[in-house]
Amino acid sequence: MNETSGRPLRVLFLCTHNSARSQIAEALLSARRNTGLLAASAGTESAERVHPRAVEELARRGIDWSGARPKSVEDVADETWDIVITVCDRARERCPAFRGHPVTAHWRIADPTQVEGDEHERQHAFSEAALMLGRRIDLLLALPFRSLERMALEYRMGQIGTETNDNTSATGGRV
Repeated sequence: MNETSGRPLRVLFLCTHNSARSQIAEALLSARRNTGLLAASAGTESAERVHPRAVEELARRGIDWSGARPKSVEDVADETWDIVITVCDRARERCPAFRGHPVTAHWRIADPTQVEGDEHERQHAFSEAALMLGRRIDLLLALPFRSLERMALEYRMGQIGTETNDNTSATGGRV
């Protein structure tokens, strides 16, 4: 991907409503400074607001996401993306073709908004989603973007989504 001429690589996280998983991913990557990556997120069907538990989970991690608003994929469709990562199956199925042919990957993350149970169980689901996304972002940041060929980068990014699970640490993943 060395055709980017030193500019930050633009990463789009995409899910269905852009209210939880993709927002968390955008926030976690944005909070990491000097990565050479610029994060954004959108949804195939935009929600009215970012889920309050997502905002709470990010606040627990020292990230103020209280002013964030969901965006629709139409809001970002005309922009050029280097990397597009879907974090849910529905978004993967509905992911439009973006101009510039970005590298794509699918990182399935369970939807924490769908967890039923008591308050603790519901908040735990958001914590687990953030933990998994954080691990995957750590692995993403370890990739040598500027030296990998497009197909190798796409393969390795896809591996991040299939090989990291609750039992894999950020340093123990096979990427």
